[in-house]
Amino acid sequence: MPVAYSSFNLPELPAPKGANKVRQIHDLGDCLLIITTDRISAFDVIMENGIPDKGRVLNLMSAFWFERFATECPNHVLTVNDQAISERIGFWKPELAGRCLLARKATPLKIECVARGYLAGSLWKEYQAEGGKVHGLNLPEGLTECARLEDPIFTPATKAESGHDENLSEAAARDLVGSEVFDSVKSWTLNLYSKARDYAATRGIILADTKFEFGLTPEGPIWIDEALTPDSSRFWPADQYEPGHGQPSYDKQFVRDWLESINFNKQPPGPALPQDVIEKTRAKYLEAYEKLTGQALA
Repeated sequence: MPVAYSSFNLPELPAPKGANKVRQIHDLGDCLLIITTDRISAFDVIMENGIPDKGRVLNLMSAFWFERFATECPNHVLTVNDQAISERIGFWKPELAGRCLLARKATPLKIECVARGYLAGSLWKEYQAEGGKVHGLNLPEGLTECARLEDPIFTPATKAESGHDENLSEAAARDLVGSEVFDSVKSWTLNLYSKARDYAATRGIILADTKFEFGLTPEGPIWIDEALTPDSSRFWPADQYEPGHGQPSYDKQFVRDWLESINFNKQPPGPALPQDVIEKTRAKYLEAYEKLTGQALA
C-alpha cells in the first residue's frame, strides 16, 4: 500500500495560504501552486489519516475534465506538467508527482454552483419535506429517491467558512455575485454538467450531481478549484442503478458508514481510519479515475 501524504513540508516556497480540507496552496506571485494531498474529510471533519493516491486521483481527474471542456468554459489551469512545474518552482520531490497544478489567480465567488440531474442526497430530503418543491422549483409529484430529473436543475449554495454550506435561492445568489456573473456561471454549470453526464454514461457511470466553483479575474469569471471528481460529484455505477433507494457510489461512503458505525460525533478532531476502510475507499477512487479517463493511474 502506498504512503498517504497529508501535507508537504516545502520551506523553499511561501507558506501555504489559509486552511483547505484537501489542497495545499502556495502563492508564487504571478500564479498559484496547488498541491492536492491525500487528506479526506467527512461531515466537514478531516480524518487523522488519509487515503493513499487520493490526491493524485483528484488532481489528474480534474486536469482531464478541465482539458476536455477547455472550449466550453475558461478555467484556471496553466499546467499540470510535473517537469514544467519543477522548473517554475526551482526544485522537485518525487512525492509531488501527479499532485501539482499551476493555476491562474482568481477571486472565488461567494457561491458554489451545483447542478443536479437526480433526486438524491439533500435534494431528496428537501423534496420530501417541502412537498415536491426544491430551491423554489416545483418538481413533479410522486418521484422516488434517486429518480432521474427530466431536466437538470441549478441549485446554488453559500460557501461556508466553517460548517455546512447552505442552499440559496437563485435570487439570493444573483444578489451575491451580480446578474451578469450569475447568468454566466449558471449557464456554464448546466452545460458542463450535461456534457459530463453524457460522457460519463459512455463509460458506464451516472453523474448524479456535481459542484463547480468559479472565480473572478480581470478578464471575467473562470472555472476554478476542482473539476468533476468523486469529492465534488456523485458518481454511480450505471449497471447497478435502481431508483427508489440510495445508490452505491464512487466516493467516501465507506468512510461515512464507518464513522456512523462508531457513533462519531461529527466534531473535530477526526479519528484514525482502519486499514480496511482506507483500502476500500482507495479502490473506489482509483476505479472512478480509470473508468472515466480510460487510463490507469501511473
